[in-house]
Amino acid sequence: MNPQTVQEFFRALPGHLDAEAAEGVSTVYQFDLSGPQGGQYYLAIQNGACSVTEGVHPAPQVTFAMSGEDCLGVLRGQLDGPSAFLSGRLRVSGDLGLAIQLKALFPSLR
Repeated sequence: MNPQTVQEFFRALPGHLDAEAAEGVSTVYQFDLSGPQGGQYYLAIQNGACSVTEGVHPAPQVTFAMSGEDCLGVLRGQLDGPSAFLSGRLRVSGDLGLAIQLKALFPSLR
């Protein structure tokens, strides 16, 4: 998957969920993206399925905040997520364990 826009990425994301890895997972990930590629999206993972909604969830377990451009960089493998976090380009709030688990839920995106 090589998304050209953040919106394109989020539209395609549900088809990349590893249902086996998501078994027993019930959580919401919020993405707050700034800049030209910005927007607000949340992923709801429940019963081995993923849904994506534009907007703000009232009670996400994890929130990722970064620029839309950095988000695309991470998705394309041009920007390392942990390095972005350590440098302050990516801010994570909420359950850090669930934040780390996100990558395992979508292994085909590596």
